[in-house]
Amino acid sequence: MITHIRRLALVVFPLVILISLPRNLFAQNPEVQVLTSGTKTSLRGLCVVNDNVIWVSGSHGIVGKSLNSGKNWNWMTVKGFEGKEFRDIEAFDANTAIIMAIDSPAYILKTIDGGNTWKVVYENKTKGMFLDAMDFSDIANGMVVGDPVNNEIFLAYTADNGNTWKEIAPDNKRPKADSGEAFFAASGTNLRVFRDGNYYLVSGGKKSRLITKQGAFPLPVLQGKESTGANSIDVYDNGDPRRAGKKIILVGGDFLSASSAEKNCFYSTNGGKTWKAPKTPPHGYRSCVEFLSPKDLISCGLTGVDYSNDGGRNWKLISKEGFHVCRIARNGSAFFLAGENGKIAKIDWGL
Repeated sequence: MITHIRRLALVVFPLVILISLPRNLFAQNPEVQVLTSGTKTSLRGLCVVNDNVIWVSGSHGIVGKSLNSGKNWNWMTVKGFEGKEFRDIEAFDANTAIIMAIDSPAYILKTIDGGNTWKVVYENKTKGMFLDAMDFSDIANGMVVGDPVNNEIFLAYTADNGNTWKEIAPDNKRPKADSGEAFFAASGTNLRVFRDGNYYLVSGGKKSRLITKQGAFPLPVLQGKESTGANSIDVYDNGDPRRAGKKIILVGGDFLSASSAEKNCFYSTNGGKTWKAPKTPPHGYRSCVEFLSPKDLISCGLTGVDYSNDGGRNWKLISKEGFHVCRIARNGSAFFLAGENGKIAKIDWGL
Protein backbone atom coordinates (compact mmCIF):
# COMPACT_ATOMS: atom_id res chain seq x y z
CA MET A 1 0.00 0.00 0.00
CA ILE A 2 2.32 2.71 -1.22
CA THR A 3 1.12 6.21 -0.34
CA HIS A 4 -2.21 7.13 -1.96
CA ILE A 5 -3.40 10.66 -2.62
CA ARG A 6 -6.12 9.95 -0.05
CA ARG A 7 -3.34 9.78 2.52
CA LEU A 8 -1.23 12.57 1.10
CA ALA A 9 -4.07 15.06 1.32
CA LEU A 10 -3.30 15.91 4.95
CA VAL A 11 0.23 16.86 3.95
CA VAL A 12 -0.18 18.40 0.52
CA PHE A 13 -3.28 20.53 0.87
CA PRO A 14 -3.21 23.75 2.90
CA LEU A 15 -5.32 23.71 6.01
CA VAL A 16 -7.73 26.29 4.67
CA ILE A 17 -8.51 24.04 1.70
CA LEU A 18 -8.99 21.02 3.92
CA ILE A 19 -11.45 22.90 6.05
CA SER A 20 -13.45 23.89 2.98
CA LEU A 21 -13.65 20.37 1.55
CA PRO A 22 -17.05 18.70 1.72
CA ARG A 23 -17.52 15.96 4.26
CA ASN A 24 -17.69 13.36 1.51
CA LEU A 25 -15.97 13.19 -1.85
CA PHE A 26 -19.05 12.65 -3.98
CA ALA A 27 -21.81 15.21 -4.37
CA GLN A 28 -23.93 12.30 -5.60
CA ASN A 29 -23.47 8.56 -5.92
CA PRO A 30 -20.31 7.66 -7.88
CA GLU A 31 -20.83 6.13 -11.32
CA VAL A 32 -19.16 2.95 -12.54
CA GLN A 33 -17.96 3.38 -16.14
CA VAL A 34 -17.10 0.11 -17.92
CA LEU A 35 -14.12 0.75 -20.18
CA THR A 36 -13.40 -2.61 -21.77
CA SER A 37 -14.42 -6.27 -21.74
CA GLY A 38 -14.29 -9.35 -23.91
CA THR A 39 -10.74 -10.52 -23.26
CA LYS A 40 -10.75 -14.20 -22.30
CA THR A 41 -9.31 -13.86 -18.83
CA SER A 42 -10.62 -13.57 -15.28
CA LEU A 43 -8.92 -10.53 -13.76
CA ARG A 44 -8.17 -10.58 -10.03
CA GLY A 45 -4.88 -8.71 -9.97
CA LEU A 46 -5.06 -4.92 -10.26
CA CYS A 47 -2.55 -2.18 -9.50
CA VAL A 48 -3.20 1.49 -10.21
CA VAL A 49 0.20 3.16 -10.19
CA ASN A 50 -1.04 6.68 -10.90
CA ASP A 51 -3.78 8.43 -12.86
CA ASN A 52 -2.43 7.07 -16.15
CA VAL A 53 -0.60 3.78 -15.51
CA ILE A 54 -2.70 0.71 -14.63
CA TRP A 55 -1.71 -2.98 -14.62
CA VAL A 56 -4.01 -6.01 -14.39
CA SER A 57 -3.36 -9.76 -14.26
CA GLY A 58 -5.52 -12.85 -14.59
CA SER A 59 -6.06 -16.36 -15.87
CA HIS A 60 -4.48 -17.95 -18.97
CA GLY A 61 -1.19 -16.23 -18.15
CA ILE A 62 -2.53 -12.83 -19.20
CA VAL A 63 -1.31 -9.41 -18.08
CA GLY A 64 -2.74 -6.09 -19.25
CA LYS A 65 -1.39 -2.54 -19.10
CA SER A 66 -2.77 0.91 -19.87
CA LEU A 67 -0.72 4.09 -20.08
CA ASN A 68 -3.61 6.49 -20.70
CA SER A 69 -5.99 5.99 -17.78
CA GLY A 70 -7.71 2.94 -19.21
CA LYS A 71 -8.56 4.29 -22.67
CA ASN A 72 -6.35 1.72 -24.42
CA TRP A 73 -4.93 -1.58 -23.24
CA ASN A 74 -1.93 -3.68 -24.21
CA TRP A 75 -2.67 -7.35 -23.52
CA MET A 76 0.21 -9.80 -23.20
CA THR A 77 0.53 -13.51 -22.44
CA VAL A 78 3.54 -14.42 -20.32
CA LYS A 79 5.53 -16.93 -22.36
CA GLY A 80 5.79 -20.33 -20.70
CA PHE A 81 3.01 -19.52 -18.21
CA GLU A 82 -0.02 -19.70 -20.48
CA GLY A 83 -1.79 -22.09 -18.10
CA LYS A 84 -1.17 -20.09 -14.96
CA GLU A 85 -3.48 -17.76 -13.04
CA PHE A 86 -1.85 -14.54 -11.96
CA ARG A 87 -4.12 -13.62 -9.06
CA ASP A 88 -2.17 -10.57 -7.90
CA ILE A 89 0.07 -7.89 -9.39
CA GLU A 90 2.14 -5.07 -7.88
CA ALA A 91 3.52 -2.37 -10.18
CA PHE A 92 5.68 0.67 -9.59
CA ASP A 93 5.80 2.42 -12.96
CA ALA A 94 5.14 1.75 -16.64
CA ASN A 95 8.07 -0.67 -16.84
CA THR A 96 8.27 -2.45 -13.48
CA ALA A 97 5.73 -4.97 -12.24
CA ILE A 98 5.60 -8.19 -10.19
CA ILE A 99 3.02 -10.94 -10.73
CA MET A 100 2.04 -13.88 -8.52
CA ALA A 101 0.97 -17.29 -9.87
CA ILE A 102 -1.14 -19.13 -7.34
CA ASP A 103 -0.79 -22.91 -7.23
CA SER A 104 1.89 -25.57 -7.18
CA PRO A 105 4.35 -24.87 -8.48
CA ALA A 106 3.86 -21.32 -7.24
CA TYR A 107 5.77 -18.54 -8.97
CA ILE A 108 6.53 -14.86 -8.59
CA LEU A 109 7.79 -13.12 -11.74
CA LYS A 110 9.12 -9.63 -12.38
CA THR A 111 9.44 -7.40 -15.44
CA ILE A 112 11.56 -4.27 -15.78
CA ASP A 113 10.87 -3.66 -19.47
CA GLY A 114 7.14 -3.07 -19.49
CA GLY A 115 6.16 -6.73 -19.77
CA ASN A 116 8.24 -7.63 -22.80
CA THR A 117 10.19 -10.15 -20.73
CA TRP A 118 9.59 -11.70 -17.31
CA LYS A 119 12.06 -13.23 -14.87
CA VAL A 120 11.16 -15.86 -12.26
CA VAL A 121 12.21 -14.39 -8.91
CA TYR A 122 10.58 -17.05 -6.73
CA GLU A 123 9.50 -20.66 -7.26
CA ASN A 124 7.99 -23.13 -4.79
CA LYS A 125 7.15 -26.71 -5.75
CA THR A 126 6.00 -27.79 -2.28
CA LYS A 127 2.97 -30.06 -2.46
CA GLY A 128 -0.18 -28.10 -1.68
CA MET A 129 1.51 -24.71 -2.13
CA PHE A 130 -1.03 -22.02 -3.05
CA LEU A 131 -0.19 -18.32 -2.96
CA ASP A 132 -3.07 -15.97 -2.22
CA ALA A 133 -2.04 -12.33 -2.04
CA MET A 134 0.89 -9.95 -2.20
CA ASP A 135 1.40 -6.41 -0.92
CA PHE A 136 4.21 -3.85 -0.80
CA SER A 137 4.68 -1.11 1.79
CA ASP A 138 7.09 0.72 -0.53
CA ILE A 139 9.07 -0.05 -3.67
CA ALA A 140 11.58 -2.21 -1.76
CA ASN A 141 9.59 -4.09 0.87
CA GLY A 142 6.81 -6.57 0.22
CA MET A 143 5.19 -9.73 1.53
CA VAL A 144 3.30 -12.68 0.07
CA VAL A 145 0.90 -15.02 1.90
CA GLY A 146 -0.07 -18.56 1.03
CA ASP A 147 -2.39 -21.23 2.35
CA PRO A 148 -1.15 -23.17 5.39
CA VAL A 149 1.55 -25.81 4.89
CA ASN A 150 1.78 -28.37 7.70
CA ASN A 151 -0.71 -26.23 9.66
CA GLU A 152 1.52 -23.16 9.43
CA ILE A 153 0.60 -20.05 7.46
CA PHE A 154 3.02 -19.52 4.60
CA LEU A 155 4.66 -16.09 4.52
CA ALA A 156 7.60 -14.79 2.48
CA TYR A 157 9.08 -11.32 2.15
CA THR A 158 11.33 -9.20 -0.04
CA ALA A 159 13.50 -6.23 0.89
CA ASP A 160 15.13 -5.65 -2.49
CA ASN A 161 12.35 -4.55 -4.84
CA GLY A 162 11.03 -8.09 -5.30
CA ASN A 163 14.24 -9.41 -6.83
CA THR A 164 14.61 -12.10 -4.16
CA TRP A 165 12.15 -13.58 -1.65
CA LYS A 166 12.84 -15.19 1.72
CA GLU A 167 10.40 -17.51 3.42
CA ILE A 168 9.62 -16.72 7.03
CA ALA A 169 10.97 -19.65 9.01
CA PRO A 170 8.52 -22.35 10.13
CA ASP A 171 7.76 -23.48 13.68
CA ASN A 172 7.60 -20.63 16.17
CA LYS A 173 8.06 -17.79 13.66
CA ARG A 174 5.18 -18.70 11.37
CA PRO A 175 1.62 -18.13 12.58
CA LYS A 176 -0.24 -21.36 13.24
CA ALA A 177 -3.41 -22.02 11.29
CA ASP A 178 -6.66 -23.12 12.85
CA SER A 179 -8.40 -26.21 11.52
CA GLY A 180 -10.15 -25.41 8.25
CA GLU A 181 -8.57 -21.95 7.99
CA ALA A 182 -7.11 -20.71 4.70
CA PHE A 183 -6.97 -17.59 2.54
CA PHE A 184 -8.85 -16.42 -0.54
CA ALA A 185 -6.98 -15.52 -3.72
CA ALA A 186 -9.99 -13.41 -4.64
CA SER A 187 -8.60 -9.90 -5.07
CA GLY A 188 -5.09 -9.75 -3.64
CA THR A 189 -6.32 -7.57 -0.77
CA ASN A 190 -6.57 -9.88 2.23
CA LEU A 191 -3.03 -8.72 3.09
CA ARG A 192 -1.92 -5.16 3.84
CA VAL A 193 1.64 -4.34 4.94
CA PHE A 194 3.24 -1.21 6.40
CA ARG A 195 6.72 0.29 6.54
CA ASP A 196 7.08 -0.35 10.26
CA GLY A 197 7.02 -4.09 9.52
CA ASN A 198 3.48 -4.73 10.69
CA TYR A 199 0.92 -6.49 8.51
CA TYR A 200 -2.83 -7.08 8.57
CA LEU A 201 -4.03 -10.39 7.18
CA VAL A 202 -7.57 -11.83 7.17
CA SER A 203 -8.40 -15.49 6.71
CA GLY A 204 -11.48 -17.44 5.72
CA GLY A 205 -12.96 -20.90 5.59
CA LYS A 206 -14.20 -22.72 8.64
CA LYS A 207 -12.35 -20.15 10.78
CA SER A 208 -11.86 -16.47 10.01
CA ARG A 209 -9.32 -14.38 11.89
CA LEU A 210 -7.32 -11.16 11.80
CA ILE A 211 -3.63 -12.03 11.90
CA THR A 212 -0.93 -9.46 12.70
CA LYS A 213 2.59 -9.49 14.15
CA GLN A 214 0.93 -9.09 17.54
CA GLY A 215 -1.12 -12.29 17.21
CA ALA A 216 -4.34 -13.72 15.78
CA PHE A 217 -7.81 -12.52 16.72
CA PRO A 218 -11.25 -13.97 15.88
CA LEU A 219 -13.51 -12.09 13.47
CA PRO A 220 -17.33 -11.85 13.53
CA VAL A 221 -17.60 -12.34 9.74
CA LEU A 222 -19.56 -15.30 8.35
CA GLN A 223 -17.53 -18.53 8.66
CA GLY A 224 -17.92 -22.28 9.10
CA LYS A 225 -17.66 -23.46 5.47
CA GLU A 226 -14.81 -23.50 2.97
CA SER A 227 -16.59 -20.82 0.93
CA THR A 228 -17.07 -18.38 3.82
CA GLY A 229 -14.93 -15.84 5.64
CA ALA A 230 -13.09 -12.58 5.11
CA ASN A 231 -11.82 -11.86 1.58
CA SER A 232 -10.44 -8.33 1.84
CA ILE A 233 -9.24 -5.80 4.39
CA ASP A 234 -8.18 -2.17 4.19
CA VAL A 235 -6.56 -0.05 6.87
CA TYR A 236 -6.62 3.74 6.70
CA ASP A 237 -3.21 5.10 7.66
CA ASN A 238 -4.16 8.71 8.48
CA GLY A 239 -1.62 10.18 6.07
CA ASP A 240 1.34 8.24 7.50
CA PRO A 241 2.16 5.21 5.31
CA ARG A 242 4.72 3.96 7.83
CA ARG A 243 2.10 2.64 10.21
CA ALA A 244 -1.54 1.61 10.32
CA GLY A 245 -4.30 3.85 11.57
CA LYS A 246 -7.27 2.85 13.71
CA LYS A 247 -9.89 2.67 10.95
CA ILE A 248 -10.21 -0.82 9.46
CA ILE A 249 -12.78 -2.29 7.10
CA LEU A 250 -13.21 -5.90 6.00
CA VAL A 251 -15.59 -7.67 3.62
CA GLY A 252 -16.38 -11.25 2.61
CA GLY A 253 -19.34 -13.54 3.15
CA ASP A 254 -20.05 -16.73 1.20
CA PHE A 255 -19.03 -16.75 -2.46
CA LEU A 256 -21.36 -19.69 -3.08
CA SER A 257 -24.27 -17.51 -1.91
CA ALA A 258 -23.23 -14.38 -3.76
CA SER A 259 -26.44 -12.43 -3.13
CA SER A 260 -26.45 -13.02 0.64
CA ALA A 261 -25.42 -10.09 2.84
CA GLU A 262 -25.20 -12.18 6.01
CA LYS A 263 -22.21 -11.05 8.11
CA ASN A 264 -20.39 -9.84 4.99
CA CYS A 265 -18.86 -6.59 6.30
CA PHE A 266 -17.46 -5.23 9.56
CA TYR A 267 -15.57 -2.10 10.52
CA SER A 268 -13.39 -1.06 13.44
CA THR A 269 -12.39 2.37 14.71
CA ASN A 270 -9.93 1.13 17.33
CA GLY A 271 -7.42 -0.87 15.32
CA GLY A 272 -9.39 -4.11 15.33
CA LYS A 273 -9.95 -4.43 19.07
CA THR A 274 -13.71 -4.41 18.51
CA TRP A 275 -15.85 -4.71 15.39
CA LYS A 276 -19.22 -3.32 14.35
CA ALA A 277 -21.60 -4.49 11.64
CA PRO A 278 -23.00 -1.89 9.22
CA LYS A 279 -26.58 -0.77 9.67
CA THR A 280 -26.96 -1.30 5.92
CA PRO A 281 -24.37 -3.81 4.65
CA PRO A 282 -23.05 -4.24 1.10
CA HIS A 283 -25.53 -6.03 -1.12
CA GLY A 284 -24.03 -9.51 -1.23
CA TYR A 285 -20.74 -11.35 -0.99
CA ARG A 286 -17.85 -8.93 -1.51
CA SER A 287 -14.28 -9.79 -2.50
CA CYS A 288 -12.62 -6.37 -2.23
CA VAL A 289 -12.87 -3.10 -0.30
CA GLU A 290 -10.90 0.18 -0.46
CA PHE A 291 -10.83 3.42 1.51
CA LEU A 292 -10.98 6.58 -0.60
CA SER A 293 -11.02 8.83 2.45
CA PRO A 294 -11.78 8.29 6.14
CA LYS A 295 -15.48 8.39 5.23
CA ASP A 296 -15.70 7.21 1.63
CA LEU A 297 -15.31 3.54 0.68
CA ILE A 298 -15.97 1.31 -2.33
CA SER A 299 -16.57 -2.45 -2.22
CA CYS A 300 -17.14 -4.89 -5.07
CA GLY A 301 -18.14 -8.49 -5.62
CA LEU A 302 -19.93 -10.89 -7.92
CA THR A 303 -23.28 -9.10 -7.65
CA GLY A 304 -22.22 -5.48 -7.89
CA VAL A 305 -20.47 -2.45 -6.44
CA ASP A 306 -21.35 -0.64 -3.20
CA TYR A 307 -20.44 2.79 -1.89
CA SER A 308 -20.35 4.10 1.70
CA ASN A 309 -19.96 7.77 2.62
CA ASP A 310 -20.08 7.31 6.40
CA GLY A 311 -17.07 5.14 7.15
CA GLY A 312 -18.73 1.82 6.35
CA ARG A 313 -21.83 2.21 8.50
CA ASN A 314 -24.22 2.24 5.53
CA TRP A 315 -23.73 0.99 1.99
CA LYS A 316 -25.62 1.77 -1.22
CA LEU A 317 -25.57 -0.38 -4.35
CA ILE A 318 -24.29 1.84 -7.18
CA SER A 319 -23.90 -0.81 -9.89
CA LYS A 320 -25.03 -4.37 -10.57
CA GLU A 321 -21.89 -5.00 -12.62
CA GLY A 322 -19.83 -7.72 -10.95
CA PHE A 323 -16.12 -7.29 -10.26
CA HIS A 324 -13.43 -9.17 -8.34
CA VAL A 325 -11.14 -6.31 -7.39
CA CYS A 326 -11.08 -2.52 -6.99
CA ARG A 327 -8.05 -0.36 -6.26
CA ILE A 328 -7.22 3.30 -5.79
CA ALA A 329 -4.10 4.90 -7.29
CA ARG A 330 -0.97 4.80 -5.22
CA ASN A 331 -0.16 8.30 -6.45
CA GLY A 332 -3.15 10.15 -7.86
CA SER A 333 -6.92 9.97 -7.72
CA ALA A 334 -7.76 7.23 -10.25
CA PHE A 335 -9.98 4.36 -9.12
CA PHE A 336 -10.43 1.18 -11.16
CA LEU A 337 -12.24 -2.16 -10.96
CA ALA A 338 -11.59 -5.46 -12.77
CA GLY A 339 -13.36 -8.80 -13.11
CA GLU A 340 -14.50 -11.63 -15.38
CA ASN A 341 -14.09 -11.67 -19.16
CA GLY A 342 -11.43 -8.98 -19.04
CA LYS A 343 -13.90 -6.40 -17.73
CA ILE A 344 -12.32 -3.18 -16.47
CA ALA A 345 -14.17 -0.13 -15.15
CA LYS A 346 -13.38 3.27 -13.67
CA ILE A 347 -14.92 5.54 -11.08
CA ASP A 348 -14.12 9.26 -11.27
CA TRP A 349 -13.95 10.73 -7.78
CA GLY A 350 -10.96 13.14 -7.82
CA LEU A 351 -10.80 15.96 -5.34
